[in-house]
Amino acid sequence: MTISTEPEKTAEPSETPARKDRALAPIRTVTQRFGAATVAFAMIATVFGAVFAVLTPAFWGHDEITQFGRAYQVAHGGVFPQRIVDDRGVAYGGQIPVSVDALMGYAFRDYNDNPEEPDAMVADPGAYDRLGAAEVSSATRQMWFTNTAAYSPVPYVPAAVGIRLGEALGLDVGGLSLLTRFAGLVAYLAVVGFGLYALRGRRSQWLVFTVAVLPIALFQAGTVTADTLTNALAIMVSALLLKALFVGDRLHRAETAALLAATIALPLSKPTYVLLAMLVVVVPADRLGFAGKLKFVPSAFAVTGGVLFLAWTKIAAPTGDGMGLMRPPHQWGQVRPGDQLKGILSDPVQFVHTFGESIALRDHRWFNQFFGELGFAYVDVPAISMLACLLAFAVSFGIVDRMNASTATFRRTLIVALTVLASVAMIYVTLYMSFTPVDFYLIDGVQGRYFVPLAIMGLAVLARVVPLRLTNSDGVIPTRGTAITIACASTFALVATAATYYTVVWG
Repeated sequence: MTISTEPEKTAEPSETPARKDRALAPIRTVTQRFGAATVAFAMIATVFGAVFAVLTPAFWGHDEITQFGRAYQVAHGGVFPQRIVDDRGVAYGGQIPVSVDALMGYAFRDYNDNPEEPDAMVADPGAYDRLGAAEVSSATRQMWFTNTAAYSPVPYVPAAVGIRLGEALGLDVGGLSLLTRFAGLVAYLAVVGFGLYALRGRRSQWLVFTVAVLPIALFQAGTVTADTLTNALAIMVSALLLKALFVGDRLHRAETAALLAATIALPLSKPTYVLLAMLVVVVPADRLGFAGKLKFVPSAFAVTGGVLFLAWTKIAAPTGDGMGLMRPPHQWGQVRPGDQLKGILSDPVQFVHTFGESIALRDHRWFNQFFGELGFAYVDVPAISMLACLLAFAVSFGIVDRMNASTATFRRTLIVALTVLASVAMIYVTLYMSFTPVDFYLIDGVQGRYFVPLAIMGLAVLARVVPLRLTNSDGVIPTRGTAITIACASTFALVATAATYYTVVWG
C-alpha cells in the first residue's frame, strides 16, 4: 500500500463546479436573454442550412431552376408575370444570363438521368465547377417559368437581394447561385428567430423550434425558393399567435408590428396560407396593445392583406392556363382550372371521391415528405431521422404551456381549428385546379412539405384540447432535460439526413 505525501486536494471538488459555472456563465446569459430555443435554432439552422446550401448541387432544389428565374426577374424590376412566346401553348417567363442558363440546363439533364444504385446521382462533379466558374454573361436568353411567374415579388425579396449583391461583387455563376441561397437562409434565420425570441419565456418555444428545424424546412432554407420566406413568415405568425392567442401573453410593440406586417406579406407569398394570416382578427385587441378605436387596426390590416391577395390572384390568374406544360407531353392542355372549378361545383360528390382516392394512394408519401423529400433528387430523409423528429415532437408537445379557457376560449380555438382545416383544403383544391389534368384519378402535385407551415397552429389546437403534459416524479414539468432532448434529437435527424443526401447524390 502506497502512502502519498502530497497534500490532500480538498478544494478540487468545489473548484471544478465553480470553474464550470464561470465557463457556462456567458452561455447562460445569452440563453436567458434570447431564449434557449432561439439560441439553439440560430446555431443548428445556421450550420445545417449552410450544409444543405453547399451540399445540394446547383439548381437541384425544389423547382430551383424556375424559382431562380423568377427571382432573377424580380431582382431586375420584373414585378408582374410576363407572357412569352412558346410554340407549345400559353407560357410565362423572362430573361436569364446565358451562362446561368448553361448551368441550369446541365443540372436539369443531370438530375433527370440517374444511374442505378449504388452509383452517385451526380455524373460529373467537375462539370458543376467548370460551368459555375463562368462569368455571369451580359447576354441573356428567354426562359420558361410559368409555375413561379404566378408568385408575387414578396417571397423573392431575399433572393433578389442576393442576386443584386452577387452581381455587384462580380461573382461567377456558381458564386451567384450560392450567395442567393445564403441570402434566403439569412432571411429564414432572422424571421423565424424573431418568432422564437417572442416565446423566450415560455416552454412553447420548443414546439416552434421543432417545426422550424425539420429537415425539409432547413433544406428549403438552403436553396432558392419562394418557400423559404413563406415558411419563415408562417412560422413567425404561428409563434406570435401561439403567444397571444393560446398562451395569453400580451405582445410587445415590435411583435405586434411584425404580426401586422406579416398579415399583408404572407397572403402575397403563397395563397394557401392567406387564412393563417387572417387569424390576427381572432386575437383580443388588448393582447396586441390596442384599445378604444385602435382595436380595429388588426382588422384593417387583415382587410388590406385580403384585398391585396385578391388583387394579385386576379393578376396571376392567366398563368394557370400555362401550367399544363409542366405535365408530360400527352397531358398538355389538359390542366384547365375553369373546367376543374365547374366540376367541383356541379359534381362535388365526384370531387370528394377523387379526394378520398388521393388519401388512399398517397398519404404515406405525404407523411414522408413532411419530414423531407429533398429537392429534385427526390431523396427521402432516412427512417431514423423521422423517428428522431417524432421524438422531438413528442417531447416538445409534452412540455408545451398549459392552455385553458381563460387564455384560449373554446370559440377561438374552434376558429383556429377550422382555419387550419380550411387551409389544408385549399392546398388540395389549388393543386386540383392548377396542376391536375381534367378527369385525373387523384389530386396530383400535393406534397407533405406544404403542411409544415400549418403544423404549429394545428398542434396548438391539439394542446388546447389535450391537457396531458410530461411531468417528473414531483409533478413538475421539466425544462432543461427536455430541451436538451429536443435539440439533440433534431440535430441527430439533420446529421442523418445530410449524410444520406450526400451518399445518394455525390456517392
